[in-house]
Order: sequence, then C-alpha cells, then structure tokens
Amino acid sequence: MTGYGRATASSGDHTLTVQVSSVNRKTLDLTIKLPDSWEVLEASVGELVRKFALRGKVHVDVELTGDKGSPTATWDEAAAAETFKRLAAFAAGRGVPFTPTPELLLQLLNTQRKGTELPDAEASRDTFLATLEEALRAFSAMRAKEGEALLADFITRMETLSRYVAIIAERAPHVPSGHRDALHRRLRDAGLELDLADERVLKEIALFADRCDITEELTRLRSHFDQFATLLKTSAEVGRKAEFILQEIGREIHTIGSKANDLTISQNVIELKNELEKIREQIANVE
Repeated sequence: MTGYGRATASSGDHTLTVQVSSVNRKTLDLTIKLPDSWEVLEASVGELVRKFALRGKVHVDVELTGDKGSPTATWDEAAAAETFKRLAAFAAGRGVPFTPTPELLLQLLNTQRKGTELPDAEASRDTFLATLEEALRAFSAMRAKEGEALLADFITRMETLSRYVAIIAERAPHVPSGHRDALHRRLRDAGLELDLADERVLKEIALFADRCDITEELTRLRSHFDQFATLLKTSAEVGRKAEFILQEIGREIHTIGSKANDLTISQNVIELKNELEKIREQIANVE
C-alpha cells in the first residue's frame, strides 16, 4: 500500500527530519537512509517500522540539518589560504602565469570544507525514535485511508461474485434435464427411437448428472465468501489469509467451470474469474 509520513524535531543545534514513504509490494522491502554516524540506529529503525508495516517497499529517510546561524559545514580559511599560497608559488617556480578565477577559489575552498559535528547517535536515540514513530503514525493513517477505499471495493466485488454464483446455482438443477432433451434429439435425428425410460438412456443421464453436479462446489464457494467477508471485518493482518481464501475460491470456480457442461454456467464462470482476478490484484497490496 502507498503511504507517506513526515515529522521533525530538534536535536542539539540541528533539526531532525524523518520521512517515511511506501509503494505497493507483496512483501516488506525496507530501505533506510541515515547519517553515517547514526547507522548504529538502523536495527532500531527496522524494528519500529515492522510494528506499522508488514508489506510494501518502505523507505525511511533521516536528515540532520544545522539551524540558522549554525551551518552544517564551513570552510577552513587558514588551510585554504595556505593551499592558495603554495599553488601560487608552484606556478611561479615553473614560469606559469597564475591568474586565479572565482571558480578556482570556490574549488579551493571546497577542498577545505569541514562539517559541524552531528549529535551523538545514542544520546539522540529517544528523540529520534519518537520522531520516527510520529512519522510512522502519519504514514499509517494515510495507508488506512487507502485501506478503507479498498475495503469498499472488495465488498462491492464480492457482491458481484455472489450474484454470478446465484445465477449458476439457479441454472445447475436444469442442466441434467437439458442434457436429457439434447440426448433424445440426437437419438431421434440418428433414427434411433429409444424411449426416455429405456435403461440405457436413464443410465447415461444419471452418469451425466453425477459428473456435472456442482452442489458441493457451490456450498464451499459460499463458505469461502463468508470467510472472506469475516476476515475483512477484523483489525488483524488480512493480506496473506485473504490470498489463501481467494486461492480456494479460484479452485472451486475452476472446478465448476470444468464440470458445468452448460453455456450459461460457463459464461458466468468466465465473469467470476475476471472479477476474482481484480480482487487478487488489489489484495496483494493489503496487509
């Protein structure tokens, strides 16, 4: 699921900014960007993130910037002046004209940059984790809104699945009789006038009725629908459990399609498969 959260806090003479973002991913793929001297806190970041996210490509970006009047980096002017002096002497000693430009001076100064010391990681641990948690709560709230939209979509699609199943259930009892009539027509067209009460005809119809009976599949399908609806109402993790239930729903739909032997049922099975695939695509983003 997608989400974004941001929080800031003061840490010594610096401003701490934590940003958490995510895009869809079936598993948790966590990347963390910390200041070099704060890498000791990486394990704590991962532990806290996993309390808020179990799926998604999650990125945590941590920045420390100096407050106004306290820049994060300055130039060592004395060192830069000494380098400039040595460079001029080096050029003069070789008879090379030395005409410094603003660009040269900037390059020279940049080689003599010195950063301000960052706050100690361990001393800042509590402040940092509290700020991270604040960003994660905002991040989680945004994902929750997306979850609400997905929930409404799932409910609508499950209602659509139920309508197709109702059509199939209504049609299923008429399939054997339809086969009986079709069999009788074929026999008559072939010049074989057999009575429908003939034992051979009855046996054929009975075998067909047994092969195309989908009563058990429909019962299990409705049970899976109920399980899925109940799961959506829980506050616990639903993603992987939902994927399993959808897998079982797909299995029953496939069996019904293979046993149907009826145009109306086959058409509705195709619609069931299309709708189920849309749910599967979305459920892959849900925790």
